[in-house]
This record gives sequence, C-alpha cells and structure tokens, in this order.
Amino acid sequence: MDTDEFNQVRTDADPIRQARRATELLAIYGQRTTELARLRKAAIDRAHDELGMSYTDVAAQVGITKGRITQLRKSAPPVERAFFGVGPVTVAVPVRAVADRPHGVIALEDSTAAERLGDLLASLSFAVESYQIPPDGAWEPPADAVAICGPKSSQVTAEAIAADPYLSFEPDRDGRWVITDRDTGEVFVSPSDNGDASRDIAYIARVPRQGGTLVIVAGVHALGSIGAVEYLTANLPALYGAVGDAPFSLVVTSAFDGTTVTQTEAAWGPKVHP
Repeated sequence: MDTDEFNQVRTDADPIRQARRATELLAIYGQRTTELARLRKAAIDRAHDELGMSYTDVAAQVGITKGRITQLRKSAPPVERAFFGVGPVTVAVPVRAVADRPHGVIALEDSTAAERLGDLLASLSFAVESYQIPPDGAWEPPADAVAICGPKSSQVTAEAIAADPYLSFEPDRDGRWVITDRDTGEVFVSPSDNGDASRDIAYIARVPRQGGTLVIVAGVHALGSIGAVEYLTANLPALYGAVGDAPFSLVVTSAFDGTTVTQTEAAWGPKVHP
C-alpha cells in the first residue's frame, strides 16, 4: 500500500467508507502476502532443485534458519496457486432472464460449479468473492476472476473466446453450440445434444485482462461447467505444470450421475497460446 492510499484511508472522515475501504485493502494486501509466501517457497525449492543447494545452504543465504525453511515449505500455498492469479478471485455466474422472474435466475448447475470452485480456491488460500453477471451480460471482471459463463451469456467471455487462436465456441448450422479446432476443423459436440444427457463437454481457457487473470469455464450446457471445475480440482498441479501462468485453451469431457461427476478428462489440449 502506498503512503497516499494509506493516508487517504486513515484520514477519511466518513466512518462507513473508511471501514469499507480498510476491509477491501486488508483483503487485497492479505492476498499479496499469501502470494509472496508462495513465491518464497517456490524460490527456495528452485534453489534446491536447479542450483543443487542444500536447504541448509539456502537458509544461510536467505537469512533464516533451516527449521524455518522446513516450516515455510509445509505451510506456504502450493505453486499451482498462481494458476488463478494473485487474488482476491471473483467467481462470476450468469443470471438468466426468465419471463416470470423479474430478477432472473441462476441455473442450479452454475451455482453448484461456483460453490465447488470456491472450495478449490479456498484450499489455495484465496479470498473468494461472488458476482452475478446481469442478464444483458454487461460486466467488467476485476483483476483476477473466473467466469463460469459461455459466450452466449457474456460479451466479455465472447470477446475472449473470439480471440482464442486455436478454438472457437459458436453455434453450428443446426443451432447447437459446438467447440471447433480452428486449424484442423475438428468439431466437439456435446453428447447431451446427441441424446446422452449424462455427458457434456466444456471449454476452459485463461486469458490476460485488465492487468489480471481471467479464467473461463464454459460448459456447452450448464452441467459441463461442473465437470470442468472437477477437472481443475483433480488436475490443477499437472495442468499448471503444463501451462504455467501463460494463456491457454482446453476442452474437457465429463460424465455425470445427476450433478455428481463420475469421470472427467481432457478431450483436447491443453495448448498454450502463442
């Protein structure tokens, strides 16, 4: 926090505004502290693995005890936390317009996917905030966000996918939403559209936006988003090992018993954007 920002909060005459802003900044800078702890752990492990240093030597060079290094390596967040940015992370779901519901509704599947994603983010020491994308799709993601939302429900998502160098997510001639490999022409159709309601596919991508990280989780149908979140939960260390913090695309296929995921796997990718 810079001095001007601190003094502005410290001297604010409006107590509600002061308390609100102080709360916001505590969350932001708390997340920065957590990220620094992750970076320190990663750097210590790199010194050991890449430079061949013992942890005793690393401790001496860093200026802490070996016991403290052992403690830090156990308590710091895992390296794959960086997949979602620094935090706080906003999880956004679309509100769908319904004729007899003036405020719209959120699909059960979207709500379930958001809840399970929130659990994953909390396990990575993120502060999690929720956001409802209005029916007109107009919103602006904060610094780090996950949009559980396809291109039909959000212009932000539509623009991000349109810029994907490898995949498109658009209706085909029959009006079905499909994911297509731009290079090979391979088309990924949801099994739900071919009569198998127990299976679906999803598009996953990460793109830079407004100086932060935007992760897109978009099932062809809402159920597919639950499968995508389950894939991330089960495979995040390996996925981060493959793509790091670079922009990428991925197609996931999943099978379900109700909203319980029974199987999930990559059908295409992941592939890092150039």
